[in-house]
Amino acid sequence: MHCVIIVGCYVLISLMCKMYRQMKLRTAYFFALFAVLFVLQAGAQDRKLQMHAVAFYNLENLFDTCHDAGKNDWEFLPDGTYHWTKIKYEHKLANMSRVISELGTDKLTYGASIIGVSEVENSKALDDLMAQPKMQKRGYRYIHLEGPDKRGVDCALIYNPRAFKVSKAFNKDYVYENGDTVRRTRPFLCVQGKLAGDNVTVIVCHWPSRAAEGIFREYGGRQVRALTDSISKADPSQHIIVMGDMNDDPDNASMAQCLGAKRKIKEMEKGDFYNPWWDILRKKGQGTLSYQGAWNLFDQIVLGRTLVEEYKANTYSALTLHSYHIFKRDYLFNTEGTYKGTPKRTHSRGVWLDGYSDHLPVVVYLVKTR
Repeated sequence: MHCVIIVGCYVLISLMCKMYRQMKLRTAYFFALFAVLFVLQAGAQDRKLQMHAVAFYNLENLFDTCHDAGKNDWEFLPDGTYHWTKIKYEHKLANMSRVISELGTDKLTYGASIIGVSEVENSKALDDLMAQPKMQKRGYRYIHLEGPDKRGVDCALIYNPRAFKVSKAFNKDYVYENGDTVRRTRPFLCVQGKLAGDNVTVIVCHWPSRAAEGIFREYGGRQVRALTDSISKADPSQHIIVMGDMNDDPDNASMAQCLGAKRKIKEMEKGDFYNPWWDILRKKGQGTLSYQGAWNLFDQIVLGRTLVEEYKANTYSALTLHSYHIFKRDYLFNTEGTYKGTPKRTHSRGVWLDGYSDHLPVVVYLVKTR
C-alpha cells in the first residue's frame, strides 16, 4: 500500500508541475483532484477491512406474563401493578426486536455481531424475542445463564453465529464484600469465542442500582477487574470487552478506579481499559438515560489494551477500535410533554406508553484487515 501511495504522489507532483507551466491553473486543479482520488482508491483496494459492531442495550424489564417460582415478578403479571398482558408483552417484543435489529446499521447493513443485554427475565422471554421476524432475519442466537437476582432479571448475550464463534460461557457471581449473605444480585456473564479469527472475551454486567450506595458498584468494579486480570494472565492474546449498565458514569470510582477504565489511551497501565464514553458525557453532554433533567451515561462498553494498541496507528492487523456512538433514532424519544427529548420508556408513572426503554443503546465498531 505504501508503495502505491509513494508512486502515486510522485506522479501527481510531476504532472502538476508540468501542467502548471503549460495549462490554466483551474484545469490543473481538477486533474490533481482526480489523481488524488485515484491514489486513495488504489490504497483502499490494497488494504480491505472487515468491520464488526459490538453493542449493549438495557431492555428495561423484558418480562414474560407468567410467574417464575421464587422470583419477585408479581408486577409483571396480567393482574399485577403493570397489568402485564399478552398484548403489552407482544408489543414489547416487537419494539425490542426493532431496536436490536438496527444496532450497527449506521455503518453496516448486516447489523451488530455481538449485543449484550440486561433486564431480561428468562430464556422464555429470549426465545420469544428470537422468534420475532426482525431477529430471525438477522439469524441471531443468545447465551443466557439464570442468575440469583430476586426480581428475576438477568444479563444475556445476543450474537450472530456467522461472525462470533462461541466456545465458552459462565456466570461469575457478584459478592457482597461487606459480608451480606442474604441479598443476591445479578452475576457477571462471561462469554468467550472468536471474532474475525481473534480470541475475544465479553463480560456483560448490570451493577447494583443507584438505590444502593456507591460502594456496592465499587465492589462490582473490583470483582470484574479481578476476573479480567485472571483471564489475561491465563491467555494474554484475549481481547477483553466489558459492557453493561453500570449504574455509574465513566468518571465514578467504580469505573475509573476500581475497574481501571481510563479516559485516554495514554493513561492506560497493565490491565486497564479504555473508556471512550467519558468525553461523550463530559465534553459533549450526551448520555444514555435522563434523570431530573440531566443526562447520565451508565451504559458503557470499555476495551482492553489489545483492542486499542493499533487505534492511532491505523494498521488493524488485529481487531482494533474504529469508532463508537450512542444509538439514536427519533422513535426512541418522547416527542412531547414534560419528558420531551428523553428516552421513551415502557411505562411512566404506571401508565403504559408502548415505548422502548429508559436507556439508549451504545455501539462500538471494531475493524481488522482481511
